[in-house]
Amino acid sequence: MTLITKTPELAKKTFLYVALAVGAVFVLFPFFWMILVALKPDEQVFALNFILQKPLLKNFVDIWTNPSYPFGRFFVNSLIVATSGGFFTALFCSLGGYVFAKKDFYFKEQIFWILLATMMIPGMMFLVPQFAIVTKLGWINTYSGMVVPHLANVFGIFLMRQYMETIPTSIIESAKIDGAGEWQIFWRLIVPLSMTIITMVFLLSFLFHWSNFLWHLVVNTPESDKLTLPIGLALFKGQYTSDWAKMMAASCFSIIPIALIFVVAQKFFIEGLTSGAVKE
Repeated sequence: MTLITKTPELAKKTFLYVALAVGAVFVLFPFFWMILVALKPDEQVFALNFILQKPLLKNFVDIWTNPSYPFGRFFVNSLIVATSGGFFTALFCSLGGYVFAKKDFYFKEQIFWILLATMMIPGMMFLVPQFAIVTKLGWINTYSGMVVPHLANVFGIFLMRQYMETIPTSIIESAKIDGAGEWQIFWRLIVPLSMTIITMVFLLSFLFHWSNFLWHLVVNTPESDKLTLPIGLALFKGQYTSDWAKMMAASCFSIIPIALIFVVAQKFFIEGLTSGAVKE
């Protein structure tokens, strides 16, 4: 009887593990192929051989030492843009989320829903107006031109608001009775209690800026020294030919920060996305 009862459960678990294994293969295969191509000589890039007789590290060395391709500068530019964009987005979104969660003012709910409604507008519609503003401000070929237009993140404000609404108002009232001002309440009370969601918003913004290609291409001219990795990777693709091996080698380096973020901060992603889902 026990064996009969356990058989369906065992079959269910077996099917689940097999499905997860197949899914893992589909997810990891592009990364495996990227590394494989990066270790091949140019003449064997399209050869369907999965075992290399003599793996080459030359492509990994060339992208750092080639004077005509400043990969190091692209990498540093991406770090500056992604880190600064993530920091200021988390800062402004936390301020906005705190106001909508714990402050009372006229038309608060209406303004919040109007902000949410803007998320339904395709981002491409903002491209020309944002470019016109950046041009007027003289921010072409600058870090400011790449970072500032994307600091107003409605989704980040939404996440912050949902999380901060779970913080008991009685704690804030107690702090006010003890003589704490608004800034003291925010920095010494709200920020420490909301560090999980603040970290998650920072990481999401970091990933967005790190992989942003179109906007960085729009606000930079070809001779700019502020080009980022997505644009740098595109330089390997020419009109008639492409250096696929070096492109894959550069791609391997470009995903290292992203991989580290997901490994180290996986807990923050899960906790941040689920923390404000249920209200008590």
